[in-house]
Amino acid sequence: VLHIVAVVRLRYCPRTQAYLQRRTEQGLTKRDIIRCLKRYILREAHTAIMKDLALTA
Repeated sequence: VLHIVAVVRLRYCPRTQAYLQRRTEQGLTKRDIIRCLKRYILREAHTAIMKDLALTA
């Protein structure tokens, strides 16, 4: 699921496309960039879930 989210964001999200360009210039491969992006997406999701749990508890 994370891979699909990462690929869709790379295709449609301007902020993510800028991230791809920046990291490519730093010498990372697309595979490495997707790995980093998956970690970022997971951190975003975890933060959102924890905030939601705090509000409902």
